[in-house]
Amino acid sequence: MDQGMDEIPYQWHKQIINLLAERIVVVNRDGIILHINEAYCEFLGTTIEKALQRPVQEVIENTRMHIVVKTGQKELAAIHPINGSEMIANRYPLVVEGEIVGALGTVMFRSPEEWRMYKSKIQHLVEELKYYKTKVEKDLKGKYHFNHLIGKSSTFLATKKLAERISGNNSSVLLIGESGTGKELFAHAIHNHSMRASLPFVAINCASIPEHLLESELFGYEDGAFTGAKKGGKKGQFEIANNGSLFLDEIGDMPLTMQSKLLRVLQEKEVQRVGGQKSIAVDVRIIAATHRDLEKLVEDGKFRQDLYYRLNVIKIEIPPLRKRTDDIPLISISLLKKIEKKFFRKGIGLSAEVKERLMQHSWPGNIRELENVLERAINVLDGKTIEPAHLPLYLRDQETKSNYVSETIAINNNPTTLTSHRIQPLKETLAQVEKQSLLNALGVTNGNKQEAAKLLEIGKTSFYEKCKLYDIK
Repeated sequence: MDQGMDEIPYQWHKQIINLLAERIVVVNRDGIILHINEAYCEFLGTTIEKALQRPVQEVIENTRMHIVVKTGQKELAAIHPINGSEMIANRYPLVVEGEIVGALGTVMFRSPEEWRMYKSKIQHLVEELKYYKTKVEKDLKGKYHFNHLIGKSSTFLATKKLAERISGNNSSVLLIGESGTGKELFAHAIHNHSMRASLPFVAINCASIPEHLLESELFGYEDGAFTGAKKGGKKGQFEIANNGSLFLDEIGDMPLTMQSKLLRVLQEKEVQRVGGQKSIAVDVRIIAATHRDLEKLVEDGKFRQDLYYRLNVIKIEIPPLRKRTDDIPLISISLLKKIEKKFFRKGIGLSAEVKERLMQHSWPGNIRELENVLERAINVLDGKTIEPAHLPLYLRDQETKSNYVSETIAINNNPTTLTSHRIQPLKETLAQVEKQSLLNALGVTNGNKQEAAKLLEIGKTSFYEKCKLYDIK
């Protein structure tokens, strides 16, 4: 090797160095520039004569050459901010007979064209990466706090106080409540009130993900684990939520096979990706929620008893709206403030009669149904006060105590006596009865539309169409 170098004329060495690294600088142990080539000087806007024998930090903006001389640590592919942009540089300590005598710096670009290509393409990718990183971090934060949970009734305040009290520990939480009662809001608030508040909050709906995808969604997968698997593999929600909280919504709908795998993860505190062999340690607080009766599912053999006890460390039952009717006006005001922003409206309120009707309704869909009713009202509202005429048909024609004193319905051709009655078109009466039947069925099945359709002995498609017609969510 040495013999080969001896055959190259010494005069060639400088040109070879310049060709191998177009921009190059050499400093001594004191950080004084001993050599810098013309290409680097041109890039810096100076000349060789002006740069030589000067401290490197006076010539090169944000340089680290004088630091490398002191540390003796090489810095490869280091991002170097300069001239309002960024370049990539290599820095090497120069060691002779075991002693650091200086340092060599090179810029990893061979021409101005390459620099412009980096600035236009690589810089664009850096900015795009920052955008997505910010977006992901924002999406993984808890959105709600306990002050977003509205209500003054004693049952609700007791539930809220319990949730606040247990937020600070790491025990698993099981949120029980009908559909639309605000279980996810409670989960967000518990996370944001915990020691993990600054760490990820990841929510996953166990009922909305097909069974064959749920495992890879929760635990991730390795490269080539199955047909269509993303190259390089993918992190699961447990890994993404590491050190934070994982909200498992509709846990009662999780298949039994997945329940076994979830139990193992909770016991071992580690996951194994689909198609992978190594175990990955995870530290995650579990917040689970369901509208179903888990104890009944355990009795029926549809939910693992050991998993139920693992999740049910702290159980919080969120009361339905019909059990805290005094909160309805307060919740309605809060929802109106939220909804009116979508319509660029302000100052929308409820008439006294509307408040009364809202408080008399059973609300099988709970707060979600109330929000839909108010949004529908704003859509048809001209002024600033919601009146009964702006409500959906099933609430608009709801009988209030002040409207009806007594009513006797004709059965088997017996005469009908009505006091303070009101006759309305048959079509509207049938629509009102049909709507109420749908809502009653959903109330019995805790919002499960398939089960409600079976109770009413109608097809699933027909049931969904009627729900859409009557604005039932």
